[in-house]
Amino acid sequence: MKVTREVKTAILVIGAVLVFIWGYSYLKGRDLFNSSRTFYTIYENVEGLSPSAPVTYNGLVIGKVTSITPEAKGKLLVKMQVSNNEVFISETSRAVMNQPSIVGGKEIAILADYKNTKPAEDGAYLEGTEEPGMISSVGQQLAPLQNKVESTVVTADSLLHNLNNVFDNQTQQNLRSSIADLSKTMKEFSRATTSLNNMISGNREKIDGTFENLDKTTANLAQITDSINAANLAQTVRQLESTLANVDNILNDVQSGKGTLGKFMKDEEMYNNLNDASNELKELLADIKNNPKRYVHFSVFGRKGTPYVETE
Repeated sequence: MKVTREVKTAILVIGAVLVFIWGYSYLKGRDLFNSSRTFYTIYENVEGLSPSAPVTYNGLVIGKVTSITPEAKGKLLVKMQVSNNEVFISETSRAVMNQPSIVGGKEIAILADYKNTKPAEDGAYLEGTEEPGMISSVGQQLAPLQNKVESTVVTADSLLHNLNNVFDNQTQQNLRSSIADLSKTMKEFSRATTSLNNMISGNREKIDGTFENLDKTTANLAQITDSINAANLAQTVRQLESTLANVDNILNDVQSGKGTLGKFMKDEEMYNNLNDASNELKELLADIKNNPKRYVHFSVFGRKGTPYVETE
């Protein structure tokens, strides 16, 4: 059977139309040769999200965003095409928009709810949420630092302003004068130090001799101290111990009534006798004083003395 030119032309036109439709669908994010599921979600702001943005599931790319359409009240409808039919997506799964890197744009990650076993139907709406991207997180973390830097800059500006007010012309002149006086003082100190060094250098031998004599004197004093500690101190301690032992023996004898002192302190009869003898001696001395002729007399004719009468 002979194919006419018209048939060939028709087949070519139909093929071109089919290729155009497939290419247009591919560019719009639809693959006519693959069975896929379509899901929808709604966001308030899709900045950074563009059509053909990847749709991931635990980091695995399972589809892409096919379109973003404005809705009522400022909402934005995002259409997603999931080409991987092996991934289970429940009806309570969430579509989280995030930005995994600084360089790339945003993408949508499907967070499956494994507790719900009912799968989401084709064309279902998933709950849309947004996580702050890396740039937003860094910006939030840098916000307090930015406030501190701004506060530091303001403080530094105030400090510089105060310094400018303090260091006026008169203050600057006084500061220059003080620095000049300090320079003169340092020069005088340097000259004094040089003179002292010269004096020490000229008397180095005398100074060395003085220190040597001081060392010898210290050594001799140490020897003398050691000798005193080794001889006199030890002997004195022994003598003191012996003396204390003798005193202790005497006190023990006195306490036990030995010896004259011990008997005097312990024997009451001896004390009484001694007391009586003392009284009699006192009376005798009184009688000698009152009647001396009774005891000392010179008699040529043998006159008798006055007899002693005991005083009442």
